[in-house]
Amino acid sequence: MSAETPAVPGRDEHYIRVAKRKFRVWRGDRPFWAGLFVILGGIPIAYFPYANLQIGHLTLAMATTAGAGSLIIGVLLVVLGVSLWFQKHVRTFAGVAAILLALVSIPVSNLGGFLIGFLLALVGGAMAVAWAPGAPPEAQPAQHTTASEGDAPQGTVPTLSKDAYDVGEPNDLSGTSPANGANGRHSAG
Repeated sequence: MSAETPAVPGRDEHYIRVAKRKFRVWRGDRPFWAGLFVILGGIPIAYFPYANLQIGHLTLAMATTAGAGSLIIGVLLVVLGVSLWFQKHVRTFAGVAAILLALVSIPVSNLGGFLIGFLLALVGGAMAVAWAPGAPPEAQPAQHTTASEGDAPQGTVPTLSKDAYDVGEPNDLSGTSPANGANGRHSAG
């Protein structure tokens, strides 16, 4: 293959470049970032009630009485985030459920994973509710540039004829031109 021969997309490209392009296409037609935020919000909510913090020889246990509740909330948020990735038609339900679970996590699991998980799940849920699938691009017909006799050459500005500047009828559609006697004031009724 010479240097002048263009690479055929998908066949002559490196497999990493092809994988990145396929992932970008997959990511573009679903609420990917909303799902990622919801998943990242569920992890600290589920983790912190079971974590032990070591400060020197001192062990600080952050376990709460509602540790099972925070584990359930965290796992549900992770499942909702994954479902946003693979079932984009449930985006409204998953977004509202993520927002409600984030709000419930405040009293249940250490202020919603010390506000980290709460804020991530709240933002992810709002992004999921707000996401809308884009319309597929329409194929535009090819425009043939054939110069006819009356066409202006490229780079010139077309000029308007004298009829375009006719002042017989005012061009102001607001009804406030001095020509109709309104003097800038609107009439009501």
